[in-house]
Amino acid sequence: MFVWSKLSGSQWMDAWEERFSGNPNLVIELLKGGKSLRVQLYCDKRREAEAVVARFGGTVREVTRSEWSKPVPPPRPLKVRDSLLVTAVTAAKELATLQAANPRRQLISIPPEMAFGTGDHATTATCLRLLADVARERRGSVWSVADLGTGTGLLALAARKLGSGPAFACDFDPFAVEVAGNNLRRNGVDGVSVKRQDVLKWKPRGSGYTVVVANLFSTVLIEAWPVIARALAAGGDLIVSGILASQAWEVFTAAAGSGLGFSQVVRKGKWVTARGGHLDDLIAAGDPAGTKP
Repeated sequence: MFVWSKLSGSQWMDAWEERFSGNPNLVIELLKGGKSLRVQLYCDKRREAEAVVARFGGTVREVTRSEWSKPVPPPRPLKVRDSLLVTAVTAAKELATLQAANPRRQLISIPPEMAFGTGDHATTATCLRLLADVARERRGSVWSVADLGTGTGLLALAARKLGSGPAFACDFDPFAVEVAGNNLRRNGVDGVSVKRQDVLKWKPRGSGYTVVVANLFSTVLIEAWPVIARALAAGGDLIVSGILASQAWEVFTAAAGSGLGFSQVVRKGKWVTARGGHLDDLIAAGDPAGTKP
């Protein structure tokens, strides 16, 4: 057993929590004084810990037997409406048992792979539920999806499971692109183009995507609104998250400047997720846009 460790400023706690959410071997320790913290991730193999070092810096050491007790079990499966069941398990026998117990749900396996969690963070989980709502409303039609800041690829993967047409997924992190590809293959899902892409430099082609999902931090969203507005087709659905409640109003105000608004805002703890679209479409539909959480 090996442990990756890194010191960080306490203002980055939210980012570390989201990145590793669902990984049962994550420990975040707030240090004395409250201005810094230590992030630790326990790994079965040295190469896994070293892969995290390659991405985030930090150090690796071997854990002595006396330090390590029985590993924490995987988190409970995440149920998404009546459509999906997201689990961290990968063993065929366990997956078969889960499927038998949930015959009406489609299974998605997302293991806590090195520097990623399983998708149960409040931001991702709420995006999944809103995506399931969109899929239900668009059932019987052809709809395309863009997943910006894809991470594990879960949202694009889920969209395909929910009946979407071709999907595009991108992330600035090359390791995320690799992990997303692995998860698509693990779940037998095709029809998703995964690319390394800085969303701020992305130039969407054509008339846009029917559904755009962007689980990005507030600072990135504020800069990315003009790109997202171009990427979203007329009459399309926009789902965004990664927004701290304390920053939501600033984020939504900036979105309005690019002609985007939100008719549904969900707060889970300190995180906000929202569903909306082009302001013109929301006004035509009679929806209140730009709701303050």
